[in-house]
Amino acid sequence: MQIQSLLLLLSVCFSSAAFSHGEEKHQDKQVMFTGTDTEAGQVVVAFHKALESGDAVKARSLLADDVLILEGSGVERSADEYASHHMLSDMKYLQAIDVKTLEHHVQVFSSIAISISRSSSKGVYKGKKIDNAGNETITLLQDSDGWKIAHIHWSN
Repeated sequence: MQIQSLLLLLSVCFSSAAFSHGEEKHQDKQVMFTGTDTEAGQVVVAFHKALESGDAVKARSLLADDVLILEGSGVERSADEYASHHMLSDMKYLQAIDVKTLEHHVQVFSSIAISISRSSSKGVYKGKKIDNAGNETITLLQDSDGWKIAHIHWSN
């Protein structure tokens, strides 16, 4: 009996809450880009542009020396390791295909920032058709020199 009474009470509470907004209009469309105009957000945007344009010096300068980069099952544990291994192939790949950012949000918490984005990549690379959805999470840390990318996780 107690369970039935509780269920009845909950159904009354939640059904009245569903109607409590009447004819109010709610924003149906999600905001897909937020925080990209912050200093941390601009570092991420500059990093993407550097990779897409093949500017290895600029891309490297935006990474913390001890950056941790995860992509698929691979890991690179420093900016120098990334610069000497996958950075150039990432640049060639990005120059060969069309990447469209679908959503990008940057949140700043004092001296830490998180960038989360989704993208669509289409084109042909090394004779292979590319049609991927990608996800990226970047953690940035701020020090006396400004914002640096401390962690990247890429997946598709």
